[in-house]
Parts: sequence; structure tokens; C-alpha cells
Amino acid sequence: MEPIAFGMPTLVENETPDADIRLCRSLGLRFIELNMNFPEYQLDRLENIAPLIRMAEEAGIYYTIHLDENLNPADFNPLVAGAYLETVRRTIMAAKKLLPLAERHGDGPMILNMHMHHGVHITLPDRKVQLYERDRSRYMADMRRFRDFCREWIGGAPVMMAVENTDGFRTYEKDAVEMFLESPCFGLTWDIGHSAATGEKDLPFIMAHEDRLIHFHIHDGSFRPPRNHLAAGDGEIDLPARLNVAASHRSRCVLETKTSQALKKTVEWLRANCPESIRH
Repeated sequence: MEPIAFGMPTLVENETPDADIRLCRSLGLRFIELNMNFPEYQLDRLENIAPLIRMAEEAGIYYTIHLDENLNPADFNPLVAGAYLETVRRTIMAAKKLLPLAERHGDGPMILNMHMHHGVHITLPDRKVQLYERDRSRYMADMRRFRDFCREWIGGAPVMMAVENTDGFRTYEKDAVEMFLESPCFGLTWDIGHSAATGEKDLPFIMAHEDRLIHFHIHDGSFRPPRNHLAAGDGEIDLPARLNVAASHRSRCVLETKTSQALKKTVEWLRANCPESIRH
């Protein structure tokens, strides 16, 4: 297996960036995925670049960014959609300033991971109606606008948007993701735990676009009952097979457990199974 760049997520038990950085360095990981769902990584904090760069340089690591999972550039309220667009624009500007870290301590593009927002559904007596499905033409127009803005804001910089699978892509989301992938600044994140927990319903779509995989969220999980974010070895996923796919595409891998204990156990598993990828 080719060496893989492994990183860690933002952990809720670590309330400051330096706590995440100390753990990252102690485990021999290469980067931290700064999660914009957390108060310590809101836009104003990300734009205060100097401390983030200084701490990362001292530790010899770099960053990727996880956009707020509520991100919804197709929101029907134009004021809300506009706020999300401006958030992405300014986050891309911050990401460009963090690029030297990735160039010195890693390789490949700066990655902004994002979820697809399902939108509102209406519950009828016999079914649920997704409003983005009902108003698909408007949804696709809004998502095309988002894609084109991202291309404009990124310009020629090595920054990429990576779309992550969560609890199963809706049909309209698949259409939007395929439209995103028409742009070279978009790729895919394969979250292998989410994929397993949904019975691998997204696997055919992901494999149909395997050449666009640039990022992985690695954690173990079970199929029945559906569970994810487990430490490596605590679930049923064929981790070596998934890591081989990641290695073949030179994808970065976030070890997306939710506690430091599970993260440490996962690193121990990796040291036993692909030691060339973990620094000592």
C-alpha cells in the first residue's frame, strides 16, 4: 500500500486549537480537519490566520476544512442563501492563506469538505415530498450558481471542494453533484462509515465517479445495527480494502472518530497495518 496522509478531526473534548494540535502531533498525524460546526472554527477565527499558521508550523502539520454541515446555498430564502455563499467565499480566501502549510508539510490541494443539504420535506399521509425534488429546476439553478461562484473564487489556486456522502444522496443531489464534478475544482469525499451505515446505498454512485475521489473519512462501523465513528477494528468494515482505494487515488484520510481514545486506538491499528503512513 502506498503511504497515505492521515489526519484527525476536530474533537469536541478539545476546546482550543492548540489542544487539537498537541494531540495531532503526539499521534504522528499530518493534518487536522478544522470543523466549522464548532465555535472555535467559525469564520472570524479562521480569518485570524496568523495564530493558526504559527501553531501548525511549530507542530509540522497542516489543515483541511470541514464546512458547516448546515451549508445550504439553495435555501429558498435569498438572504440565508446569500449568507452561506458569502461564508464559502470568505472561507476559500482563508484557505488560500493556509496553502503554504499544505505545500510545506503535505502534498495535494487544500480541501474544503462539504455536505449536501437535503432541504425541507413535507409529510403527506402516504409519503414525504422533498421540496428540492418538487422544485428541481430552481434547485439545480441555485447549485449551478454555487458551483460557478466556487470556480470563480478559487481561481487557479490548488483549492478543491470535496462533497461528502452522509445518509444517502437523494436523486436531486446526485444530479447536483454530477454537475459539480463538471468543474475541476470539485471532487468527492468518501465517508466509509456513513456509507456502511446506510447499507452502502451510495457505493454505486461513488464508484461510478471513483476517479474524482480526493478525500476520505475513515472510521469503522457496523451494518446491523447501523453504527459508525467506531475505532478501527471495532466494526465490520473491510478497512484494508477501503484504504487501498484511498491510496490508489492519493487521497487524504481523516480518522473521523469522535473521541481521543478511539482516535488513539485507530492509530495503533494503523501502525500495525500500514506503519509507513504514521510518523513516530
